[in-house]
Amino acid sequence: MYNRLIISAGVLILGFIITIIGSKILKNILNKISVRTNSQTDDYIFKVILETIKPLGLLISTYSSWKILSLETNITGINETILGLFKFILLILIVRLTNRIVLRLISSWAQKINDNAVSTMIKSLSPMVRAAIWSIGVVFYLNNMGVQMAALWALLSAGGIGAGLALKEPVQEFFEYITILLDKPFQNGQFIHINGVWAKVERVGVRSTRMRSINGEIIVMSNSNLTNGVISNYAEMETRRLVHKIGVIYDTKHSQMRKIPEIMQKIVEKTDNAIFDRCHFTNFGESSLDFELVYYIPTNDYLSAMNAQQQINLEIMMEFEKEGIEFAFPTRTIQMQN
Repeated sequence: MYNRLIISAGVLILGFIITIIGSKILKNILNKISVRTNSQTDDYIFKVILETIKPLGLLISTYSSWKILSLETNITGINETILGLFKFILLILIVRLTNRIVLRLISSWAQKINDNAVSTMIKSLSPMVRAAIWSIGVVFYLNNMGVQMAALWALLSAGGIGAGLALKEPVQEFFEYITILLDKPFQNGQFIHINGVWAKVERVGVRSTRMRSINGEIIVMSNSNLTNGVISNYAEMETRRLVHKIGVIYDTKHSQMRKIPEIMQKIVEKTDNAIFDRCHFTNFGESSLDFELVYYIPTNDYLSAMNAQQQINLEIMMEFEKEGIEFAFPTRTIQMQN
């Protein structure tokens, strides 16, 4: 027993020495490799590996020392407990190392993508990846410890069905979130119209999207409602096509009628952010002679478009007043006979 104790202590000390010296040698080698690259990702990975090497080496040395010391002991349960504790700590070290490396690679990959939406989606997958790695590690640990996995799989399957039914809507909203990020019907900061709501998108969340309406209040709408509805994205509109119906009274003279298209064209052409298309006398209405004015506003800025439209409307009123042209309003003439 005394000799075995000396051997056990020697193994423990030798393992500590090898771990310390080996970690220093490995550190010098990895530093030389990292200097040759401009990326910070490999520096982080090397750092994580070095941080794991020391506790891993000390753990293996301690367990090896205990294994030698316990060869002649027959204490029931102690060896199994020590073995289980060793495997559990080993699992934590390996899973933690794997998680840190994988998540750093995901973050680095997301930063290299120019598309902010896709980058955000990749980063949002980090919690799922972390949970998946831990789940795989726990399954391997239980299997290695002799746990009957058939019963466990049956329990997990039943629990998975129940969880799937309970989490049906959250999972659906998450996939709708992925759809929004990939398909990009809109992005943060864009002005949209959907289901009678006019609002500016502030944040696309995993379950819902927050928008600021034109009245100022916050509107929270589920992602499924957004993807299933008809969205009008005004930020993607390069030009606005505006069509105006303008009616004048039937007492308007022929000479005045011929001037109206020219008046409309001059007004639109001298207005900033407006491009004239056409103006025609289109219809003999019930109580008016109808003109149709069409022009374009080459901007997706809502305020600029409204300013241009307002200026054109005011100029039309002023020019009609100068020419003595009157706007029509709904009228009805009743003839009475005795």
